[in-house]
Amino acid sequence: MKFNRLNDLYFKRLLGDKNKKSLTLNFLNSILDRDANNYFTDITFLDKDNEPETIDGKLSKLDIRADMNDGTQIEIEVQVLPFKLMAERSLYYWSKMYAEQLGKGERYKKLKKTIAINLLNFDYLTDEKDWHNIYRLLNAKSYRKLTDHMEIHFAEIPKFKLKDIRKMRASETWIAYFSGKYDDKELEELSMNKPIMKEVMDFERSFLMDKMQRREYEQREKALRDYYSYMGESYEDGYDKGYDKGYDKGKTEEVNKIALNLLDLGANIEMIMKATGLSENEIKNLQKEK
Repeated sequence: MKFNRLNDLYFKRLLGDKNKKSLTLNFLNSILDRDANNYFTDITFLDKDNEPETIDGKLSKLDIRADMNDGTQIEIEVQVLPFKLMAERSLYYWSKMYAEQLGKGERYKKLKKTIAINLLNFDYLTDEKDWHNIYRLLNAKSYRKLTDHMEIHFAEIPKFKLKDIRKMRASETWIAYFSGKYDDKELEELSMNKPIMKEVMDFERSFLMDKMQRREYEQREKALRDYYSYMGESYEDGYDKGYDKGYDKGKTEEVNKIALNLLDLGANIEMIMKATGLSENEIKNLQKEK
């Protein structure tokens, strides 16, 4: 089975670990195209207590939040499922992180630049051809920047085109790795040309050899397969027109578990309603009970 490097657990173990922060710094400096004059040199990870303690298949919300050495706040999110309100979702989490910088009575001058980075495994910005697009607050007439405090990135991996490994920019190296479009031989060549990639490949090998981590990884992948399976069945069986409320109790428990997994994956309520046949209120009640 092909290894999914955008799996939430694997991604967080790779780039959300303080013991491997050199990898995260390289990733951020590369994606944000920082040079020797403004490199991030240190990182403090925030909000690390949201991973599940068990491996029963319940998914944690993927969220790498970090405080950089210059005070910049950064959030990295991966979305593997198509989500039509991705802009609104990203803006919501960006605004939340920006606002949380200030305590009661503190002054606005304490606020620092906040950056949201969205790695998407689907085409989202239909009018854009480039795989990497950046949004800031600009004047609609002059295009002058209002402030440099706001920055939202969308990296759409399906738009990344194959190219000569030896000619890749630093940011392209990372996207090439996550894209799954290169075979093992090509990735070995990549690690020879880019030393940081050797560290990444070494970590991947150790991750896959660890039975516990491999099992957790497979649980996350199963939740994704369940999503696609239930979405397919819902349309074939007409569940989108209303689910038969006479299903047995065993089925209820199974459907509720799928709904909870989909919530944690970031699927919207409308999608979950179609996939499971649950009503909006039923899904909201499950959300409250989590």
